[in-house]
Amino acid sequence: MTAHIATSRIAREAGPQDEDRLPPVHFAFRSWTWKEIAHLLLNLPEALIGFVYVSTWLYAGAVLSITVVGLPLLAVGLMGARLMGRMERKRARTLLGVRIDEPSQLPRDLRRRGGNGGFFGWLWTTLKDPVAWRSTLYSFIRLPWGVLTFAITLVALFVAWPVLGHLARGLTNLDRAMVRGLLSPSSELERRIAELEQDRGVVVDTAAADLRRIERDLHDGAQARLVALAMGLGLAKEKLLEDPETAAKMVDEAHGEVKLALQELRDLARGIHPAILTDRGLDAALSSLAGRCTVPVKVAVDLPARPAPAIEGIAYFTVSELLQNISKHSRARSAGVELWRRGDRLMLQVRDDGQGGATTGAGSGLAGLAERLGSVDGVFVVDSPAGGPTVVTAELPWRDRTAG
Repeated sequence: MTAHIATSRIAREAGPQDEDRLPPVHFAFRSWTWKEIAHLLLNLPEALIGFVYVSTWLYAGAVLSITVVGLPLLAVGLMGARLMGRMERKRARTLLGVRIDEPSQLPRDLRRRGGNGGFFGWLWTTLKDPVAWRSTLYSFIRLPWGVLTFAITLVALFVAWPVLGHLARGLTNLDRAMVRGLLSPSSELERRIAELEQDRGVVVDTAAADLRRIERDLHDGAQARLVALAMGLGLAKEKLLEDPETAAKMVDEAHGEVKLALQELRDLARGIHPAILTDRGLDAALSSLAGRCTVPVKVAVDLPARPAPAIEGIAYFTVSELLQNISKHSRARSAGVELWRRGDRLMLQVRDDGQGGATTGAGSGLAGLAERLGSVDGVFVVDSPAGGPTVVTAELPWRDRTAG
């Protein structure tokens, strides 16, 4: 009883102190609003730098255009304007969350002044570059806007704090519209060019990796066997008169090495482009792949005609790698492969009833397949929940064989 009374007294004494305790201090705005405020305050220095730069080279280039110096000066200035536009897109992505694609680059041979286009080709292409001219216009109109947004934001920081967040959102929405309108790719064609430039890099990297693989397989396999075969035949030749029986045994061993080397060369040729695919098409080639898989595979091919050789080869090697993954990792009891044509697309689907969990994450074989199909305007989708089943669907553009 005494202990209870003492506890109650302590609680009464501590109660008023707890009630008077203030909540923890924190910023009134979230981090996203602070980013918008920072963007608005940076508008003025950025706009001053851009306006001074653009005014200098544009005025100097226009005045000197009657001489041989003016047009190259304009071209160099436009290249700098392109760079400033890239920096502005990065600032907008970081502070405003604007997601816009980078415009296509100038052709590589023209970006080098001594390239195939020559000096005049580089000059003409740079002078009519729409991306650079839009960046120039952006830098011009940013000066009054930068002064206005800087002044409004700075004043609101001191005298209009309660509405600063709403002001920042409204002003930055106009900034977002300006960036999208002037610094984003100008057309669907330009966006497509940028995608194809990226895809070309994937194709080049894939081809280089395939060449290294072929070189490694030749060096470690058939080439090593052929070297050993040549040495064995040389020793057999020396012993032919002295010890015919030993020489005969060595020739037999060399004959076995020849068979193994021929088999390795056949396997390597099949990895480059199988003869059965060239001669009989996807139906027979995929059936051959299914026969070598450790899991029973049902193949169904419904194509009205054979596609172009390049598309046919990509489809074959896609199925080949997927079946290898099923053999190694899926723990499946059965699998299926289907191919059919839908409009101007070649559809491909590989299924298995294994453990699932396959992903296209970075570093996986499926990620490499997705990049390869993307490089030819294809689509690669993996549906593989934990516990299975796994369904991989791929689309490739259909091209007739006569056109390939």
